[in-house]
Amino acid sequence: MIERVCVIGAGTIGSLLAGHLASVCEVSVLTRRDEHAARLRDHGLRVSGKHELQAAVFATADAGELPDFDIGIFACKALDLDASAARLAGRQSAATMMTVQNGLGAEAVLARHGSWPIISAVTFMSGIRHADDHVEYELDTATWMGPWAQTATPYATVAELAALMIAGGLEAEPMADLLPAQWSKLIFNSAINTVAAMTELPHVSLFAREDDFGDLGRLVHALIDEGVAVATAAGVTLHDDPWEMNQLAVARGESAHSDYAHRPSMLEDVLTHSPTEVEFITGALVREAERVGVAVPLSTAMYRLVRGREASWSLAGAAAAVVS
Repeated sequence: MIERVCVIGAGTIGSLLAGHLASVCEVSVLTRRDEHAARLRDHGLRVSGKHELQAAVFATADAGELPDFDIGIFACKALDLDASAARLAGRQSAATMMTVQNGLGAEAVLARHGSWPIISAVTFMSGIRHADDHVEYELDTATWMGPWAQTATPYATVAELAALMIAGGLEAEPMADLLPAQWSKLIFNSAINTVAAMTELPHVSLFAREDDFGDLGRLVHALIDEGVAVATAAGVTLHDDPWEMNQLAVARGESAHSDYAHRPSMLEDVLTHSPTEVEFITGALVREAERVGVAVPLSTAMYRLVRGREASWSLAGAAAAVVS
């Protein structure tokens, strides 16, 4: 029975998971900063928005201080997964671990640091992080999860964790094979995130509009079509149509909020000049396209443009230093 859960990484997604799960089981949180852990210990974790709750959690920045747990959920960004997993290397041998990173390959990264059974997951929920101890629940959409075949994780464990998340107020769907859903999310994410990163537009109706020749939805649709072609060549039957996912996400958001303006993760990174997850999302798609022999010129261009945009921040800083 799952009675103790540890959330590794207390950003937006990690905080949403920790806050809700704390209502149905013991929750510990592994943070990067001592002051973040102290804030959570002293004040608890507040969730506002879709749900209003105040959760008590044990928090620490020292992996050696963590109590034993049954499930560890790595809720950090893909860029931080290797370092986060290394912190738990040689620890918690009886636990099962779950990844919720965007893109492909998170499970293999985690597996390099321990022989834990692994659950693969992708999540569609989102929120706004207001402070170390306060996160707003924005989109209450599902987390899809399934056993990673390479560790022969029992499906019963996946189903039990999904039920625990649902009992805590989250949306979750266990699947015997996550790969079709993982690819649906990958294709959706690759198109939406790169377009948002390059235009600095939030995910709004423009991403689904195709009426006129210059409409942005035409680019989004073409990027999605490339991704679907790669999945087909790789022998993956998609769980959901990524274009329909885009249309539904826009419609759902705008019906719920007249001023809806969800910012995809790559856009958040671009606005703060932080490294993006483009290598794990669009980079993974482009590399798989090369492997299966499918041309993806638009996706390749978007991948290189985002990489170039990342490089521009350091070059701009160097140029400014020279001028000054």
